[in-house]
Amino acid sequence: MVELNSVESLAAWSAWVPLVEAVASAPIEPGVYMAREGAHGPVVYVGMAGERRGRGVRGRLSVYSRGKAAVSGLGEAAMDRALADPAWLRARLAEAEAGRPERAAAWARLALQRSDLHLRWAIAPHPRRRGGPREGSARRVALDRPVEPRQVSLDEFACRTGCSGSYRNTRPARH
Repeated sequence: MVELNSVESLAAWSAWVPLVEAVASAPIEPGVYMAREGAHGPVVYVGMAGERRGRGVRGRLSVYSRGKAAVSGLGEAAMDRALADPAWLRARLAEAEAGRPERAAAWARLALQRSDLHLRWAIAPHPRRRGGPREGSARRVALDRPVEPRQVSLDEFACRTGCSGSYRNTRPARH
């Protein structure tokens, strides 16, 4: 598991803000982002957003907030936790039994609200490579030395943190 302090020096991070504020204020450039539960909770997800039709980090977070990514990344992590919460499931079942069933995207939005996510981000341009992957795709690179605080690429961030758009510590323990 990556310590948060080791990630601090990799980039200039924004302040932590609730998801709804992040969707409105995140940059439209490519970058990396972290999510935690609550204002001071543990980091539950580290992701990256490439050149997404000119929408970068803001575009990726917007997809989550609309409930359109219930089976990938941060949306899936929030949904997994919600589905493991019996009280949350009982509330969804009661809605369905009362004749008010919701669509999957609505459940995904409710799962995100339940998580009380706070996010922060750093701009991390994805360099163009001759003959390499196209801009916006992820490729890991090897780093065997510490880096000085500076702006890092998406690839370097993914390699240093071990998180290339996958979540960690998000699946609840089975009892």
